[in-house]
Parts: sequence; structure tokens; C-alpha cells
Amino acid sequence: MTCASCVARVEKALKRVPGVQEATVNLATDSARVVISNGEQMQAKLCRAVRDAGYDPHSSSTSTMTENISTWAGFAPVALGLILSTPLVLPMAGELLGLHWMLPAWLQFALATPVQFILGAHFYKAGWHALKAFSGNMDLLVSIGTTAGWALSMWLWLAAPASTVVHLYFEGSAWVVTLVMLGKWLELRAKRQTTSAIRALYDLRPETAHLIGMDGEVDVPVAEVMVGDHLVVKPGERFPVDGTLLEGRTQVDESMLTGEPLPVEKFSTLNMAGDSDSNLTGGSINGEGRVVMLVRAVGNETILSKIINLVQDAQAAKAPIQRLVDQVSSVFVPVVLLIALLTLLGSWVSGHLFEQAILNMVAVLVIACPCALGLATPVAIMAGTGVAAQHGILIKNAQALELAHKVDVVAFDKTGTLTLGRPRLAHIRLTPGIVESEILGIAASLQSGSEHPLARAVVNHALEVGLPVQPPTNVRAVPGRGCEGEVQRRSFLIGSLRWMENLDVDTAAFSSETIAWQAQGFTVSVIVERTTLGLTLCALLAFGDEPKPGAKEVVATLRARGIKTVMISGDNQGSAQAMALLLGLRPEEGEVMAEVLPGDKAARVTALKVGGHVVAMVGDGVNDAPALAVADVGMAMGSGTDVAMHAADITLMRGDPLLVLSALDISSRTVAKIRQNLFWAFVYNVAGIPLAAFGFLNPVVAGAAMAMSSISVMSNALLLKRWKPGMK
Repeated sequence: MTCASCVARVEKALKRVPGVQEATVNLATDSARVVISNGEQMQAKLCRAVRDAGYDPHSSSTSTMTENISTWAGFAPVALGLILSTPLVLPMAGELLGLHWMLPAWLQFALATPVQFILGAHFYKAGWHALKAFSGNMDLLVSIGTTAGWALSMWLWLAAPASTVVHLYFEGSAWVVTLVMLGKWLELRAKRQTTSAIRALYDLRPETAHLIGMDGEVDVPVAEVMVGDHLVVKPGERFPVDGTLLEGRTQVDESMLTGEPLPVEKFSTLNMAGDSDSNLTGGSINGEGRVVMLVRAVGNETILSKIINLVQDAQAAKAPIQRLVDQVSSVFVPVVLLIALLTLLGSWVSGHLFEQAILNMVAVLVIACPCALGLATPVAIMAGTGVAAQHGILIKNAQALELAHKVDVVAFDKTGTLTLGRPRLAHIRLTPGIVESEILGIAASLQSGSEHPLARAVVNHALEVGLPVQPPTNVRAVPGRGCEGEVQRRSFLIGSLRWMENLDVDTAAFSSETIAWQAQGFTVSVIVERTTLGLTLCALLAFGDEPKPGAKEVVATLRARGIKTVMISGDNQGSAQAMALLLGLRPEEGEVMAEVLPGDKAARVTALKVGGHVVAMVGDGVNDAPALAVADVGMAMGSGTDVAMHAADITLMRGDPLLVLSALDISSRTVAKIRQNLFWAFVYNVAGIPLAAFGFLNPVVAGAAMAMSSISVMSNALLLKRWKPGMK
């Protein structure tokens, strides 16, 4: 494909195939993303539709955009065109120095004709396919314009008397073809730079793995590794797939995946804090230790593969603003052909020589090629999503990228988002007659299978003090409230104060401790035992958490930018407000929503959108999935889990609140580049067409301007590659 008109034609051809629900074509990647319903031989039908439209279909697996190709690849035809065309313009350069000489007509013909019909053959081929489809594209404009210039030169040469020296225009046609080829080659080089992020991700995957098999350690291709295998990873090597650390201890560089430059320490068992640091991600670099890992995911199921797919989908997606551009491009070429015809007739009727009228028409056809118009949006999106991925910000779709800069309300989940999410057991209050070690052992056993932060805090505390953790039975989780189950044939419940109040549990004896702890920002849970006499109060537990580094700075920065910040928490009002004050939030201004159940968060986010506000929801991507989905822009903080990647529009690979600011910033910068590109693309065409029509641009200058329009758009978008989080 060569221009925006090509995009419209390929999309139209794909959408006509029965079973195609949606088709989006990207000029910058020469790719199509097609959503299909069930159907037989769909790939063959799609390929045939593309071929019938005049294009050669290629499998995505054979794409060269993710391969490391020589910088000068494809330059040979351009070089040949420059060699043949340069002698044709030397007389023009000589005139500037006062020298008047001209090549013989036969030599001009011999130099220009191979450029026109051999090097420029692909223009004729693509233009002919466009004509057969009753459409138009850049190739049609170039082929008509340059052929007209070449034919005019032939007519002047053959019609002139034998002894007459006549001025010919072979140099115009030859140089237009050469300049267009040069522009497309430079454009292709720039395209490869926009896909450097994808290539860098592909390069993270090693080709072999050290498998521990029946005969000891052997090297096998990564494609043969299976879930459950044991692999050896030596110091300095990349982990080939996702897994769990079985033996050894090391530090892992995960910077390419998360953007975090500091290595992360990994253990084969629970560390002293009780946090599991044994998860390994394929593509990260092993530090100083030789380790053994258990394979958990391979192929497309690895986090790295999912990241690559997410980035590719985002780069292939079409931003809403691009749809308007496509509508303009669909009628652009026919309008240009009409303007060129009117230019020819108008120039001739107004008294200009017919040859000058032809040249004006050629200049209009060449300057109006809509290459830059088709590239303006997709190259900026590719550059923006690519550089964001390099810094741990995965943008799922182009719409989120375009919308994020409009956000004026940011809603944060509290635990794990604004706070560390690793609460510790700070206080315990026992009912008389209850033994602390016994009740803590029961609480840890009951919650041993839960991933809730408070449950992990109880289990970690029990392990630290050496209490036995026994498997519970008949466990039932009550979302947003707690859980219940049996330990050693005794039935217990552990959960929030509000749940216990709903169950009519009398906690009045602990009211003073409850009020004091909540005022200090602690989260309070209650343990009760279910007996034949009903629910009996056993103990009160208080959990403390801490704000994440940078969380207070994020709140202050968002407020300084005029963006309202809200914290949504399931904690009671006292605990939520105490944490809010540490974060710099203002409860009196409605910036704290407390006692919100997970199922109610989506409704709160919907309420924030009233009045036309654009709301971003930031959560952990699991419990907050409904709220992330209903927000205008959902941001999931985590390590790239399935739920986080699918529920949110943007996944922040590190749990760093500062990445929220970075995500909003890269959105703003990318949209700015899109607008700049569209402005320049329209300026080249809108300003260039009248100048060419009135004879102020000759075809060579028009060809150079057309080539420069695409190059300027690509170069402007590539400036995004310099972006780093925290840039001013």
C-alpha cells in the first residue's frame, strides 16, 4: 500500500467477504486486523479478496517489520534512478552558473525511459488495479502525471524540425519517479524505526533452553519446552519462558518488561516478609546465580508473548480521529483528478502554451499524493505505544491512547494501588478465655487459600511466629466481606466489622479499641465462631498499611494539573480518611469514597462520569475489573496478569503510581503529534495544489515536496521515541 486511498480500498475489499465483522487496515505497518465469525477457509478468502483488490497478501508471520534488516535494504532501484536522472538536471544546474547547454534529445530519451517504465513499473501496476476497482491512489496520480510529462516530451521531440533544438521535459518525469521512490524508501526506513519496540521485545526471547531431562542437562529449542519441565538458567542468561524458582537465589533484571532499572531479588521460598518472590518472567535476565526453574507457561501463554500481542494490537488499531481522515481520503483522489483536468483546460484556455498546461496538470497530480495523510495518525500511534511499552506502560488500544489526555477525574483503588498492599497485623484484642496462638492459627488456616492482602498478612504472621497452618474445609468466600469455613471441625467466620454488624454480632465490648484503631488508619477485622448458641465473638484484628512511594506526589501533581483525584476503598470511613490524609487527599471535598464493596465500585465510577467528565480508574485489575471496564480509561497496576491485561485499557507493569502520570503524559504527547502531522499533511496538499495549478510549482519541485511531506510526518512522529517517564 502507498497511501490513504489504498487503506480504504483494502478495507472495503475485506469487509465484503462473508463472515467478516470488522476490518482495520494500517498503512504504517502494511497490515490488516480482521475480526471474523465462524467460517470455512477464511484466511484463503481474505487473501483472495486482498489480491483481487490489487495487492499482494502476506502472512503476518512473514512480516519484515519485526526483522533486523540492513539500513540500505531496497536502495538499489533508488540508486539506479538517481544515476540515470542526475544527468538530465545538470543543464538546469548549469543555467544557474550562466552555462547554456543541453543533452541531445536521444540521450535524454535513453536516460528517462528506463526510469519511467522499468523502475516506475510498479506505479503502473498499482494504478491499473486501482482503475479496475473504480478507485484511485498515489500510484495512479504518479503514473498519469509522469506519463503525461514523458509523452509531452516525446511529442515535442518528434514534431520538431530535424535541425531545431527544442526544450524537452524528460527530466521532470524521471526525477518525479526517482524522488517518489526515494521518499518511499526513506519512509520505509522510518517505519522500521517505529517498530523497534516490537523488535526489541522479540529479541528478548532466547532460542534455546537448558532442560533437565532423563540424561541430565541438555540444550533444546525453546519451542520444545513444555509446562512442568525443569530448566537451568545460568548467570547472565535470559529466562526462556515463565515459571517459578525452584532452586537457588538470584537477582533478576526485568527492566525491558517493567521499565524498572533496579534488579529484583528472587527466592525459591517465602522470604522473611512472607512475600512470594519466586515468579520468573520469560525475557528477564538472570543475575549472579545459577538457578533451576519450573516452567509454568510457554508459547503464546507467556507474559512476554501477551505483551507483544498487546502492543501489536494497539499499533494496528485505528484511532477515532483516523476514521475522519479515511473518509476524506476516500474521495481525495477523484477530486484531485478533477482538479488536474480543470487545471489543464483552464491553463490552455487562459492563453498558456499547451505544454505549460500539461506541466501544470502534472504538478497538481504529483503534489496532491495523499501519502502523508495516511501516515499521519498510525505512525504517531506506533511510536507512542512502542516507547510506552519500553517503559512498562502497555496501551491496549488506540482509542484509550487518544482519550487519556482528556481525563479530568482519576479514581484510585486504595489497597495495592495507593498503598503498598502488604498490610501487616499490628494489633489483636482477644475475648477473655481465648488463647492468642490458637485463634491466630485458626485464622491463618481459614485464610490460607485466599489471595486477599489481609488474609496474606494473617498467614505471614502465623508463619513468622511458627504457628501451624492446617488445611480448612468447607471454605466459602463472601466477596467484599470475608470468608467462613471449618478448622478441626469447628466453624469460624472472619471478616469486616460491617459484615459482623449485618450478622448481629455484638462487638460493643471492643468499641473503644475499634474507634481508636480506625482513627489511626488501621483496617479492623473480626473473628467469630459459629456454635449451637449462635455467633460468638473471639478476637479483633487491626491491620496497618503504608502509602506507596510517590503516591502523595501523584495526588499533588494531578491536583496541580486541575485533575480531580478520588480514592475508592472498601475500608470503613475512619480508616479510609486516615490514609487519605497521609496521601494528601481532601475528604471534605469528596475525594474519599469509603465502605464501597467491589461490586459497587463500577457504579461509583459511573457516577463520577456524570456531567461529561472523562474518568480514569486505576486498580489492581482483578477485584476492580468491573470498575476498570466502565471507566473511560481503565489502568491496571500489576505484573501483566491475564485479568489486568483484559480488563483495562492500559496496564502499568510496575505498581508505581507515578506511571499514571506517565500514561497521561504519553497520551498527550502522542495526540499532539497526530494533530501536528495532520496539520502538515493538509498544508502540503491544500497549499500545494493551488500553487501547482497556477504554475508556481514545476513537476520536479512538486515531487520533492510530496516526498518531503511523508518524510516530515514520519520524522515528527519518531521524536516520540525520545520520550521518557517524568520528562518535562
